Amino acid sequence: MISALCWIAREAAKDVPVLSEPTEEELKELKEAALAGAGDEDDDEIDADEEDTSDDEDMDEAAQVEKAKAMAEMLRPSGGGNEDAKASTSAGLGNIDAAMAELDMEHYDDEEGDVPGLFGTGKHPGMAYHSRAEDDPYLAKDISDSDDEELTLKKTDFLILAARNEDDVSHLEVWVYEDMDETGESNLYVHHDIILPAFPLSLAWMDCNLADTTATANLAAVGSISPAIEIWDLDVLDAVEPLVTLGGEAPAASTADGSASEGAAIKKKKKKSKKKGLSVKEGSHEDAVLGLSWNRDFRNVLASASADKTVKVWDVASQQCQHTLTHHKGKVQAVAWNPAEAPVLLSGAFDKVAALADVRVPDGQPLTWKVSADVEALTWSPHAPTTFLVSSEDGLVSAYDARGGAGSEPLFRLAAHDAATCALSFNPAAPNLLATASTDNMVKLWDVADNKPSLVAAQDLKVGACFTAAFCREAPWLLAAAGAAGTVAVWDVLTNAAVSNRYNKHLRRQTA
Repeated sequence: MISALCWIAREAAKDVPVLSEPTEEELKELKEAALAGAGDEDDDEIDADEEDTSDDEDMDEAAQVEKAKAMAEMLRPSGGGNEDAKASTSAGLGNIDAAMAELDMEHYDDEEGDVPGLFGTGKHPGMAYHSRAEDDPYLAKDISDSDDEELTLKKTDFLILAARNEDDVSHLEVWVYEDMDETGESNLYVHHDIILPAFPLSLAWMDCNLADTTATANLAAVGSISPAIEIWDLDVLDAVEPLVTLGGEAPAASTADGSASEGAAIKKKKKKSKKKGLSVKEGSHEDAVLGLSWNRDFRNVLASASADKTVKVWDVASQQCQHTLTHHKGKVQAVAWNPAEAPVLLSGAFDKVAALADVRVPDGQPLTWKVSADVEALTWSPHAPTTFLVSSEDGLVSAYDARGGAGSEPLFRLAAHDAATCALSFNPAAPNLLATASTDNMVKLWDVADNKPSLVAAQDLKVGACFTAAFCREAPWLLAAAGAAGTVAVWDVLTNAAVSNRYNKHLRRQTA
């Protein structure tokens, strides 16, 4: 399944990602973890060996003697006496020695001057044979060129970030979407992926460079079932560790037993992490991270929502928690920064409340609105930044104007789906064009002009129960969605006649 996705700004990604070079510390940690894992397997093998040994000991001694006699009988030469047998054996050995001497196997691998080879001779260097392809200047060039071509991103590529779990293995995947060409063909594939240590639940893309906040980078914040938030560099292939981790489990206390105790601590890590009352770093969440939102104005700022009922505001550059908001009474599912007022943060939780807080006054009383069921998703309107929408588990979507104050009546209520409405996304270019996605497998497009929503189009994108969907900022005619089927789908909404007729002037396709 794919639990979350978001679009990556193409201009922030390197044309060719670089290969990761693990540090000595990372390699040491991997070795310790591998040894700890091997210890578990060894314990199982020892138990199995003990069972086998006990079986052997139980074997009747007389049966063992009879078995040995039978084997000796099979090996005894047939016919003749002992002298004949010895002579036959001696002759056989002599013949073998003679044959081996003739073949001169001891010098079989020795090279001789200009002796012709299977693929050429020393007199013809153009026909030289290389045992490794990378030693051949012609093949090596082709291999290098081929690898570079496969990894190189084109300026016309659109990039999608997806959090995937399959067979208990979690990945962070970078997908490439090649838009329609003159023949009407498009292409979608996974460019590269990163293995994650825990089941991912939420994503946020960021362009903040941790070393220099005035520069840009290509980073992903990942929230998971663990209390840690990992920041990964998407321009690095085969990365072993995240760039930084916000919060998470506190490091195990050192003991006098040295490396043996360290190994034991690593070995018990999985069991310990499942216990309640987990020891975490100062400022960390204490439970799963369900939602993330990056602040585009203050690029080093990230908000997180957690099952521990709190909302946190992080400075990713210093890796410190700046504020912790505790106004919710249930698990917090989603957070979203206001697109016009950077310090204003919207959150929604399983207490059936949407809350609006100003992080400049973290101890202040937030504005709250009661909704019909547990909150699934929320979003701000980019074209009317005082308007926000909240979707809930019962499929309803409610719109509010923050200027109306706490508890104000909704601008409208929309029964968008028959099941939970898991995703909301306003189109960045076409005013009032809203996308909703649900576990009923459907993705729907709505015109919410004048607070009177009307259905424009609906599509089953074949992603199963749909958990996540988002419009592309760089190509607003593209909508990505994913869900239980474990794949990403991209819908070119201009291929729908109703959408094209109504929004073509806003979504006009760009040409390269």
